[in-house]
Amino acid sequence: MSGLTLGPFSFSAGLLATFASILAVLFVGNRLARSRATGVEKSLWMIVAVALLAARVVYVFIYAKLYAAKPLGALDFRDGGFHLTAGLCAGLATAALLAWRQRGQSLPLLAGAGAGAGVFGLVALATLAMPAPTVHLPQMSLARLEGGVLPLTSLAGKPVVINLWASWCGPCRREMPVMRQAQLAYPGVTFIFVNQGETPGEIRAYLHGQSIALDNIVLDARPGLAHVLGSKALPATFFFDGKGVLTDRRVGELSAATLADRLPAQR
Repeated sequence: MSGLTLGPFSFSAGLLATFASILAVLFVGNRLARSRATGVEKSLWMIVAVALLAARVVYVFIYAKLYAAKPLGALDFRDGGFHLTAGLCAGLATAALLAWRQRGQSLPLLAGAGAGAGVFGLVALATLAMPAPTVHLPQMSLARLEGGVLPLTSLAGKPVVINLWASWCGPCRREMPVMRQAQLAYPGVTFIFVNQGETPGEIRAYLHGQSIALDNIVLDARPGLAHVLGSKALPATFFFDGKGVLTDRRVGELSAATLADRLPAQR
């Protein structure tokens, strides 16, 4: 799993590279502009804005069928859906165009964009090269909502998606229909919905009120699983391969597109 984990916080390689490259664009571009007694702040932010917009637009285009059901979801970038390569190319192209139109500012613009692209590549390579700790399905048993106990280690053998949620959590409620559709669409993946700290009565009342039928709901009253997985925010979703090894995680709401983006290899 590529990225960086610091305590309960997990940062993907793409997110780290994006933030680092934006800082590099602004720092290098402004530094050179000041040395030449010129200003390029607005142009640098334009490069950044075009890059981010292009990254989002291309991602939405790729998953257009999934965003079509809720078109306004394409505007909600909180789902984390960005095509980073497209964004990088768009940013460089914008820098080249602005440098051609603003000849006196070409060096700060091109240097800033080049620094951003270079830092993006270096951070991405560094995070990919960093040895990530291997995390397995926890050796825990959780009570099923319908009765009985589910040992998590018994799930090994096919891909597993563990979703930590609660009915009082707004993002959890919004992504629950997405999770239900994925549970139906991916029979080769086991989805486990681990409720955090609520009573069976509260869970049933919520499911009945929302007319949502989910398989594999388990109770985590302490909540112990969240502590083991290092999660302190909801919703949180963890992706395990068929060997029970953690391959990806997402803290925050998933859309149909960003969930599907993590599932193709796990069909």
